[in-house]
Order: sequence, then C-alpha cells, then structure tokens
Amino acid sequence: MDELTTTGMPGGESGDAASADMPAERIEAAGNGGPTSHPARGWDASSSWYISVRFGTEILRHGTDPLNLLNALAALGEIEMMETLTESMPPAAEMDPEACYLGFEIRLHTHASKAAIEDVFKFVRDECTLHILPPDSKVADFLQLIAALPAETMRLGDILVKSGALTKAELDAGLLRQRDASGAVDEAGEPPPSPPIGEILVEQKAVRKEVVEAAADRQKAISEKQAADAGLIRVHADKLDELIDQVGELVIAGASANLLARRNGDSALVEANSVLSRLVETIRDSALQLRMVQIGETFKRFHQVTRDLSGELGKDIELVISGAETELDKSVVEKIGDPLLHLVRNAMDHGIESAEARIAAGKPAQGRIELNAYHESGCIVIEVADDGRGFDLETLQAKAIEKGLIQPGQTLSDQEISNLIFDADATGAAGTLGSSGRNAGMDVVGKSITALRGTVTARTEPGMGSRFAIRLPLTLAIIDGFLTGVDKSSYVIPLDTVIECIELANTTADRDYLNLRGEVLPYVRLRELFEVPGQQPPRENVVVVQYAGQKAGIVVDQLLGEFQTVIKPLGTLFKHMRGIGGSTILGSGEVALILDVQALVSRSARNEEQASHGATAMRRLEMH
Repeated sequence: MDELTTTGMPGGESGDAASADMPAERIEAAGNGGPTSHPARGWDASSSWYISVRFGTEILRHGTDPLNLLNALAALGEIEMMETLTESMPPAAEMDPEACYLGFEIRLHTHASKAAIEDVFKFVRDECTLHILPPDSKVADFLQLIAALPAETMRLGDILVKSGALTKAELDAGLLRQRDASGAVDEAGEPPPSPPIGEILVEQKAVRKEVVEAAADRQKAISEKQAADAGLIRVHADKLDELIDQVGELVIAGASANLLARRNGDSALVEANSVLSRLVETIRDSALQLRMVQIGETFKRFHQVTRDLSGELGKDIELVISGAETELDKSVVEKIGDPLLHLVRNAMDHGIESAEARIAAGKPAQGRIELNAYHESGCIVIEVADDGRGFDLETLQAKAIEKGLIQPGQTLSDQEISNLIFDADATGAAGTLGSSGRNAGMDVVGKSITALRGTVTARTEPGMGSRFAIRLPLTLAIIDGFLTGVDKSSYVIPLDTVIECIELANTTADRDYLNLRGEVLPYVRLRELFEVPGQQPPRENVVVVQYAGQKAGIVVDQLLGEFQTVIKPLGTLFKHMRGIGGSTILGSGEVALILDVQALVSRSARNEEQASHGATAMRRLEMH
C-alpha cells in the first residue's frame, strides 16, 4: 500500500482489542494536529475524517485481512495519518499467530459520506469497535441538512441518519446499549431511568454533541408545528373565492336594505339595518382574513435563487429578508412572485459588481440584496434593494433624449426617473442580459404590477445601489371606501388613503392648488377630469388623500360618507382609463367608479411646479 505510513506505539495497556476504547488524550492530540500529522502535505484536520478501529482477535481466523480494509479506505481518498495501536499485544511467548491484536487511528481526507466509510467495515462490523468522527467542516453541513429536513414526525435517531451525521449501524448499536441499560436494576431493585439516546450516541463517539442538539431542536420544532397544525382545517382556495364572492353580494344587498330603510323613515327598521351592517362588516373582515397569507412564503424561495445564481455568476451575494410575517391577499401573493423574481435576478446580474470591482470601490467583497415588506396606508409595500453600482443615469437620460421622451437639459424628478427605468423605449431592448432576460423586462415588471392595481418606483444612487418599492392593495375583493358625488355620478375613494375633507373656497377656476395650513396642496377636479356635464355648484369639497408620502386633493360636489365597497373589475373597453381603478354597485343598484388614487396623485404632482411658484404669490398676498 503506497500511501500508508504506520508508526508503532510501544507499550500500553493490555486487554481485549475488540473492546478497547480510544484514549481521550490521543483523540485530543490527533484533533490538534499531533506529532503524527504531516504538515508538509498541507494536511488540515478540519477537512479530514477521524477513524478509530479496534479489530477483534478472531478476524484473521474468519478470513479477513485488516490490510485489505485499509487499502479500501485509501481508495476512498488520501490517508494523511495512520497510527498503529499495539497496546493489546501480549508478550511474544503468549501470542497466537492466528489472532489479531492491532487497532488503528486514521486521518482520511475524502469526499465520501460517513455511510460509505462505514461500508468498508460492513463485513466485520460485529468483530470490531469502530468510531468515525466527521471533520469540523462537515458539522456545519450536517446542521444545514437537519434544518432542511421535511417537517414530518421523526425520532432523534432518524433525523441524524437522514442528515448523514449517523449511520444506521451506529444508531442500532446505540439503541441496543440503551435497551441494555434500561433492563438493569439498581440496589433497590428498581430499573434506573433509560439514558437518552442522544447522550449514548455522543458517549460512543458516533456523532458530535452540537449535531445531536440541532437534531433535538429540529424534532421539537416539528412537534410544535404539528401541534399547531392539528387545529387547522385545509380548505380549497376555490371555496374561499366563492365565499368572498357571496360576502360581496351580501354587502351589496345590505347597502340596498339600508337605503330602503332610510327612505321609509322607519327608525326601528333603520336601527335593525344598522346592526345588520355591523355584522356584515364583521363577516366581511373575517372572510377576507381567511385569504390572508404571509409574504414570507414567497420570499423564502429566493434563497435558492440567490445561491444558484451566485454560483453561476461567480459572485458572493447575501440575501437579507425582513418583514416576512407581513400579510396580504393570497391572490396578490400568487401574482407578485414573477415581478419580484425579475427584480432580484436583475439586481444580482447587473446591480451587484464582481468581488474585485467592489473591493476596488471600497465596498465589502460580498454583495447584499434586501427584501423587505411592511404595511402603509392600507397597502403593502415590498422593497427590493441592493448595494451595487446603481443605474447609469447619464446613459438612461441620453437614450430618453434620443427617443424624444425628455428634453435636453431637463432636470428629472425621482418619479420621472422611475418612469424611464420602466419604459422599454428608454432602457432599450437590444441584446440579452444574461439570466435576467432583456432590458425590456423592466417594463414588463411595471405592467405586471399595474395589473394588480399597484405601483412600482425606483430610487438609485450611482455607485451605491438601487431600491425598488412596490405598493399593492392588501386585497383585490372588498375595501372600505369613501363615497363622493359629482353631479349625478358617484365615485369611491379608498378610505385608507383619505386624510381629511375640507370645503373649497376663494379659488379661481384656473388655479390647481390651495393653501392647506401653510402647505401647498395641488388638487384635481373630477368634474373637469371626467368631463361631467352640468353647472359647477357654489360649494365644492376637497378630499385630501395621501399616497406614497405625497398629498393631493380631489375636488368633488358632495361628501356621502363611508361605504363598504365590493370591487368589480372594469371591462376591456375601460381598462386603460387613467384615474379609474374599478367599479362597484351601490345600494340603489347604480354603478359607482372606484378612483385610482395613485394616478390622481401623480397627475396633481405635474402641477407641483406651478403650485410651488404659486406658494410665493400666496405668501405675498398674506403679507398684504
């Protein structure tokens, strides 16, 4: 055997080699790179398996040559250290030439599993004492494998075997020892408590203590989860959708009954309908809650995406997730996965630089991508951020000027930059961008989110990274609304966006802003926006709304109060209409349009420059 190096150990205790345990001091010495290591070979104890074997005295008589077993070990990898133990060898006069008195302690560098190493000794397993300790580098792998095991009921030993930290033979030996210990009796004739199997396996040096502790924690977590799941009932998603539809019809019918009761003027009937309305609202909230799921289930799959793509791109990238417990409607979760996937892959492919480029720029070699979710004003905000190179704004502006999207020398706001990033004409579609697809994919992301009645904005800082913020409604089914009227038409504003209502006075028709307690507030007149016929009333009202931190006013004729709104999709003919997000049915049977607050706020923002100029004029008027 070419690679084997043996060193005899003179002297030592006598005894049966089959039952002799490896001395603790020798384990420590070997683990610390003792005198039998080979530093010239670049030996690293943290990457090698430690094998301790004591052969039984009868092994030669049964036709097994220990040297063949050692050769088989060498075939699995490289034997970096081997120590021959002779402490069980009797004096020469007492030796039996057909008996084996040797044991071996071995350092084996191999990529083989623990089970493969044990298979070398499978035909003599009952005639030897075998300990196989994994390298330090393997412990973390075992811990990761244990954490990734399926959430099914398993005993501690089964978890260790499935993770590869323990072999079936080692587990059987531990269980046998546990059974023998439980069969003993103490001085009082009572059986002592059975020792835990984990302690026995550690004592047998079959597995590391920290691996056993990790398996025990995993077993406990699975048990707790199954106990919690025992109180759950699985319901098909189609049944939930049908329930939500029926609750929506109940809301509409309740509104109709409430309207009839008010028209009749019967106070008892009005009171009864008021109680009914509160119950319907409670049922509505409970039904919607059934469809709420945590966004974390969607976030989790990006761990695997990050690992796979990092290896493919040759980049070291860390994914950090926060807000995984944030809840939103199941129907929204199902449709947001693809846009998020594109943003994450785009950040890895084009945002995060190579390790060399990051170090040269004074950044850590490891890139960072963040996924975060939180609630804000009745919406869920999902952020995708990276600490990469950011967008090349000069190139982006140059392409936009070339396409005629902006004027040369024009100063762009954050919103205008976001619009360009998600505009296929500005970003271009020439060429492919690796795993992220074509540049035009960014505008596909924008369209997908718009289809969910959401918005996406981007902020970028060259050399520092980018941050995308996606705002989505919590549900696509039923919302609390604020009903308003313009002439004979009715409009619903999502209640979560409403801040206050004020009367519009002392304004001119050509001015699109007002002074709200010293703050310039741009507004949009629905009568002008939707070309509602009829005369403008002498008194108008402003509903002050806020979206993504930006305020605006919506001017209407009447304020009709809160209204439970069942969202009905618009037909194909109206789906491209700006400022309208859907429709609903009133108690009278009439149709009311649901306003798209984000679109109206964006429209009013175009008047912000005019409003800022007007602010100076207002202050001058106030001074006079």
